[in-house]
This record gives sequence, C-alpha cells and structure tokens, in this order.
Amino acid sequence: MAETTTIARPYARAAFAYARERQALGGWSQLLAVAAAVAADAPAAALFGDPRVRAGELVELLAGVATGAGVAVDDGARNFLRLLAENRRLALLPEIALQFEAQRAEAEHTLDVEVTTAMPLSTAQRAALGAALKNRFGREVRITEQVDASLIGGAVVRAGDLVIDGSLVERLRRLEQQISRP
Repeated sequence: MAETTTIARPYARAAFAYARERQALGGWSQLLAVAAAVAADAPAAALFGDPRVRAGELVELLAGVATGAGVAVDDGARNFLRLLAENRRLALLPEIALQFEAQRAEAEHTLDVEVTTAMPLSTAQRAALGAALKNRFGREVRITEQVDASLIGGAVVRAGDLVIDGSLVERLRRLEQQISRP
C-alpha cells in the first residue's frame, strides 16, 4: 500500500499542477474520478495488465468512458492518460485520484466530511452542522450525507482520519460496557 502511494504521488502532483495552472481543477477531478472507477473495475484492470493491449487503446477506452460520462477530455488529459498507460501505471488511478483530491482540498481550504445519520438531515440541520464543522476545522466543509437506520439516532462524522461517533448505538454500547464492569 505504501509503495502504491509513493509511486502515485508524482503523477498526482503533476496532474494537480497542470490542472491548477489551467484553472481546471474541477474538470480534472471529474476525469480522475471516472478513470479511477474504470481502473477499479475488474475487467478493466485485466485489460490494463494485458501486454497485448496497446497504450493508445487503453487511453481511448478511458477517454471514451469519461466523455460518455459528460467529462471533457482535452489533449492534456489524453497525454496524462497516455503517460500512465505507457508506463503501465493505469492501475494507480484510484490512488492518483485520491491524492489529487487531497491536494485540491488543501489548495481550496476545504474539507470533505462524511456524515452518517439515522434519518435524513433537514436543511436547517445540515446548515447548522456545516457551520459547526466549519468553525471546528477552520475550513469550508463539503458534506456528503448517508443514511443508516441502524444508528437509531445521532450521527457519525468522518473528516479525514477523525471520526466523531455520536450515534445512539455507540452511546448504548458504552453504557452497556459501564454497566457490565464489576
């Protein structure tokens, strides 16, 4: 895993620098997300490792999928994908996309936060949570919401490595541990 991260880092940095210079971070985020999804697909991964499939064919496959998903693929993007294909590094696309997004968040002073709740948040709850998280982290916050009824109540907030578990299930688990202690 560390090796994958290390190998992917210069590619992610290069993609980020290129996209930032052209003020195209959003477009490159979309491109890398689509390409990473393709790379994570087992049949595509098999093609990436097949020496009989030429680099140009792999680039056209990725560009075609991205275009089909409504993502613009310019010459710079094709060159980037070609470089990865020629160096047999297409399998690194999920890690490259992950590192690219981390660099983008740092540059834009944003933080992606995943909030899992027992029931969907109301607009007011979402706004209040966003304001509280912005105050805590000192950054703009992009909230991704998921619903998991098994939490019973409360919420679980994930921001990078930080996890704040305020779910009712977790509170009940802690209460059970306290009661069962001799």
